[in-house]
Amino acid sequence: MPVLRWIRRNLVVLAGLLTLAYMILPNAVVMVFSFNKPKGRFNYAWRQFSLDAWKDPCGVADLCGSLSLSLQIAFWATLGATALGTMIAFALVRYRFRARGTINSLIFLPMAMPEVVMAASLLTLFLNMGAQLGFWTILIAHIMFCLSFVVTAVKARVMSMDPRLEEAARDLYAGPVQTFVRVTLPIAAPGIAAGALLAFALSFDDFIITNFNAGSTVTFPMFVWGSAQRGTPVQINVIGTAMFVIAVAVVLAGQLMADRRKSNAGK
Repeated sequence: MPVLRWIRRNLVVLAGLLTLAYMILPNAVVMVFSFNKPKGRFNYAWRQFSLDAWKDPCGVADLCGSLSLSLQIAFWATLGATALGTMIAFALVRYRFRARGTINSLIFLPMAMPEVVMAASLLTLFLNMGAQLGFWTILIAHIMFCLSFVVTAVKARVMSMDPRLEEAARDLYAGPVQTFVRVTLPIAAPGIAAGALLAFALSFDDFIITNFNAGSTVTFPMFVWGSAQRGTPVQINVIGTAMFVIAVAVVLAGQLMADRRKSNAGK
C-alpha cells in the first residue's frame, strides 16, 4: 500500500518528530496553564482563561526574589565553570603530563555519579571547613558540578581543531597571544558557548545539590518544590514559559547566525 511505503521511507523522521513532541508536551502544558485562573490553591485543572498571572508575575511572595537569586548563581557559576573548564580542556588536549589519564577519568565522575552523592560530599566538606551554608556554598557547589560538562564540550571542540591554522598564524609572525585571540579562540568559541549554555541551564535548574548546601537560602527550584506542598501558583507557569521561550529564542538565533555565516562564506 502507498501509505505503508511512505511510512517505511519516513520512519526515522516520524520517530524523531514523535520523540520531539513527547519532549515538548510538558512545556506545552506549562504554557497553557500559565493562562489559567484556578479555583483554589492548586493549578492542576483548567478553569478559565486569564492574563492575571502574566500581568503580575511577581504577585506571589518571594517568587521573584528566589528567581533573581537563581539567575545570579547561574550567571556566576557559568562564568567560573566556563573559565576553569576551558583552561582544563586545553591543558588535557594540548599538553602531556603525569596523571593526565587519571584526570581525564576523574573529569567524568560528576557526570557519572548520582547528584545526591556529590551533594552529600560537598556538604560534608563545607561542614568540616566550618563554612556557613548559603549563597557562596551553592555557587561553589554549582561550579564543581558544571565543570565536567564544560570540559567535555570544550574538549570535543579543541580535539577537532586543525593545528595547521595556528602554525600558519605563527608563520605570519603572530605572537602567542595574537594566535590565541584571533585563531584559536574563534575556532573554539562554539564549544565554549555550548559548555556555557549547558552550565547555565544545569545551575539554574539544579535542586538536589542546592538543597543540600543552601542552608536557609531559597533558590527558584527550591521555591517551586516548596510551593508544590501548599499549592502551585500560576506565576510559576509564567516564569517557566518565559524561560522556555527565551531558551528557544537563543537557540534559534544561534542557528540563524551560523547559517548566515555559512552562506556568506559560500559567497
